Amino acid sequence: MRVRDWQDILSDVVDESRDSSGWRAVAGNRRQGLGEDLFLSHRDIGVYQLKTYAKNPYEVRGVGARVARRIDDELEPLFPTRETDEDTGRFGVQRPPEDEDEAKSMARRLEAAIDVHSEAPTTPDDFFTDVMEALDSPAFGPMDYEFDARPDRLDDLSDEFTDADALLSSELEDLIETDEVDRGFH
Repeated sequence: MRVRDWQDILSDVVDESRDSSGWRAVAGNRRQGLGEDLFLSHRDIGVYQLKTYAKNPYEVRGVGARVARRIDDELEPLFPTRETDEDTGRFGVQRPPEDEDEAKSMARRLEAAIDVHSEAPTTPDDFFTDVMEALDSPAFGPMDYEFDARPDRLDDLSDEFTDADALLSSELEDLIETDEVDRGFH
């Protein structure tokens, strides 16, 4: 397992853009200390774990690693699905348009998706999916997330990947100490 900057991990997710709607995520506060935990998974790609914290209101720092190359039958139920977890949130990973022409094309597709959904009966999930596809999102899907707590699934995943969790926590603590974020204002 190779620990890397969290944005490098998200770049991998963007590059692994097979079936962009096949991604699933679980996130929440870290068990101990400052920051958040996030697990991203895709049946064909595997599982990534990220640990991040806000250095300041404008900068997020963190670390991550690929913790599994595939999702087996034991890991599958630890991630939300659209079919069984209708009350979960949604997430999307975006990449900026390459140039002005792509931006205009993306805007036209988004406008068309919104027009279609404004005129026809639809579900919020269908609307979200169509918007993500119009924006050419490389990864999106259901997410179990608690803003001020930890979903049970997050504890289960951390327990499943104990060694990775400990290593990433140690690396994140080093970042926090180096940035002196845990010291407060002087």
